[in-house]
Amino acid sequence: MTKILMILTSHDRLGDTGEKTGFWLEEFAAPYYVFKDAGAEITLASPQGGQPPLDPKSDTEDFQTDATRRFKEDAEAQELLANTERLDEIYPTQYDAVFYPGGHGPMWDLAENADSRRIIETFVNGDRPLGAVCHAPAVFRHTQTEAGEPLVKGRRVTGFTNGEEEGVGLTDVVPFLLEDMLKEKGAEYSKGEDWAPYVLVDGKLVTGQNPASSEEAAKKLLALIEA
Repeated sequence: MTKILMILTSHDRLGDTGEKTGFWLEEFAAPYYVFKDAGAEITLASPQGGQPPLDPKSDTEDFQTDATRRFKEDAEAQELLANTERLDEIYPTQYDAVFYPGGHGPMWDLAENADSRRIIETFVNGDRPLGAVCHAPAVFRHTQTEAGEPLVKGRRVTGFTNGEEEGVGLTDVVPFLLEDMLKEKGAEYSKGEDWAPYVLVDGKLVTGQNPASSEEAAKKLLALIEA
């Protein structure tokens, strides 16, 4: 059975705004069901373990999809999410692929997390499938190749755009702008229209631009596992 690790944020504070953040519901739910419906065994993990924080904005009616509605009726998936494993107890060699859902939370914790970095470097340097969507490519901020170069240098990647960040009014709140960071690391960053699906595959690395890209990114990752 294919084993997929999904890594979620444990960070719930939106900078100094006093507002809450976390993971984006659709970016978890859509990939989760792509993997589940393909018969994969899914493990959920986060830096602190237990229930990862949900971005309350992603739970509003405007952002509900078939996948999020399915999740709200799925007691088994809710129980799994409430009991994520601790990231420092994860052995990457036990999994066939890794997927990072976004939300603003990863900008603060997963971007700086040594265990996340260890897992990513194991997968990408070993040419094994890894996916990240929306803000989740923030996890590549400190990752390196075996030669000590930025992991995304020279690789085709995408992620939440500066225009999209401006659109949600958080340009001056986030610790860094994802698009700028990826470019600074030498990535061949590209993007589609704001809010439209846009997914890139570079070898075994899959990145999606925004929430609308999460299902396609998961399908692309699954195809790499099955190839």
